[in-house]
Amino acid sequence: MIYNDAPQLGRRWRGFFLTLDGPGGVGKSTVTLNLCAQLVAIGVPTYATTEPSHGSIGELARHGTHEFGGRALACLVAADRHHHLKTEIRPALDDGRLVVCDRYLASSLVLQRLDEVPVEYVEAINEGADRPDLSVILTADPDTIRARLTGRGESHGRFEEADQVERELAYYVDAAARLTARGVDVITLNVEGHKPDETAALIGAAMAERWASVMTSTTEHHQGKHE
Repeated sequence: MIYNDAPQLGRRWRGFFLTLDGPGGVGKSTVTLNLCAQLVAIGVPTYATTEPSHGSIGELARHGTHEFGGRALACLVAADRHHHLKTEIRPALDDGRLVVCDRYLASSLVLQRLDEVPVEYVEAINEGADRPDLSVILTADPDTIRARLTGRGESHGRFEEADQVERELAYYVDAAARLTARGVDVITLNVEGHKPDETAALIGAAMAERWASVMTSTTEHHQGKHE
């Protein structure tokens, strides 16, 4: 699997690409909302988005999980990702914004496998997807996640079932290893005992450190070209 990382003048874009993934019930969406609110509050130009996207392909994938499955759904999700990158994510990054994407590559490497799609197939159809500057994977104790899923009452879809929590967590460990092996900067955060705003603050600190390093490297690269 080859992620798109062709440098242009030493940098792919002027912004920062941050993705958040994790099992259903871990509190990912709430953490994402808190993170974006914190970033906006300190004046960071932020673009919040999600996958599947809210485009036509994404909506088909999002609301068609009971109609589509296996490789068909995997291809829909991948198609939406490639279109999402072209129409939303890359333009925002080129504009210098911090893009926060709720679910990205790690989720595909987990959810499609839960749907019995070979991981090699998932990697192949996602070839060329842009490598994020930072991939954050949230995790928690299986009993905590199971209790949250059960407490929701009504099912949030066939990918968020209490009886597959351990399997999903194991796949996220594998996904982190696969992404790291392909050059993606991955951090895994255990949210156990942390409030959503506290987890968001930890992510913000990790992002700020990396973005500062990236911008310093870019500045030095441009200065070197003019000396």
